[in-house]
Amino acid sequence: MLKKLVTISRSEYIESEHFGCGAIVDSDGKILKEWGDSSQLIFPRSALKPIQSLNLYKDGYIDKVNLTEKQIAFSTSSHFAEDIHQELINDWLKNLNLDESMLACGEDWPWQLHYKFKAYDKYKKKRKIFHNCSGKHCAHLAVSVERDLPINNYNSQLHPLQKELFDLIENLSEFKINQIGVDGCTLPNPMLPINKFGYLLAKFTDYKKIDNLGSVAKKIFEACVNEPDYAGGAESDNSLLTKLFNKRVFFKNGAEGVFVAIIPEKKISIVVKILDGSARAASTAIAGMISELDLIDKSKLETYLNRTILNSIDQTVGNITWVG
Repeated sequence: MLKKLVTISRSEYIESEHFGCGAIVDSDGKILKEWGDSSQLIFPRSALKPIQSLNLYKDGYIDKVNLTEKQIAFSTSSHFAEDIHQELINDWLKNLNLDESMLACGEDWPWQLHYKFKAYDKYKKKRKIFHNCSGKHCAHLAVSVERDLPINNYNSQLHPLQKELFDLIENLSEFKINQIGVDGCTLPNPMLPINKFGYLLAKFTDYKKIDNLGSVAKKIFEACVNEPDYAGGAESDNSLLTKLFNKRVFFKNGAEGVFVAIIPEKKISIVVKILDGSARAASTAIAGMISELDLIDKSKLETYLNRTILNSIDQTVGNITWVG
């Protein structure tokens, strides 16, 4: 069962409607609120990155190499390849004595137009470091080097890091993975029910419940809320929403209409999936769902709950509106 979550209006008439499912889940696995059927299987896509980072850093890598908060946030990011991201990954790869050819992600351009022009003027070609998942890939290389694991196939489902990830997900979510896809960046991405993915992320927020993993989860969360631009970008919705909540919530988006919120003070998470994959609807929906919790004045979320649509001469012609 799906629920209408977001509408698009033009000149006061409904032009489009976005349906999806979502849930607020606590660290005991209890569904506190549900939109549609949260047992629906989804690919978490890049919203899985906090858990991928937890898996990479679970054995103390952060302290072993004195990883900075910027590096931790960057390894959890879907970044825009702004100057700060390019500088960080170039330095990180250099310190590993590796070059970008070892990254298993594809070549890409930066997300924002002015950075694309700047990259074209300088390099005249796409680069792997510009890929929005290159931070995660760099972290996989770094941990593989430190643990003396193969670095030429870290994106394989059979690589030790990926096997450990699947075990970690199954243990924390209490769900047996049966379907595994390949993400856009080439890393494996398992299908999970929305409510079990929410349970997994809620466990991430309950540091005492996950024992020795708790200190690592706390470091990842704190890095992402302390350095939100490294976890996305200056104009990234997940970075802007994270800043709005003043280090209390980490928001992470994923491709094809996935968005999550991780809230340690409540030991809960929120997961939403927009069925048609719309990113604009997903950011509006996650704002609508978190507005139910009264963590901040709802008026501060208005630009997400009822977003303005402009035409080519900057006239207001419609809205993207939370209706869930």
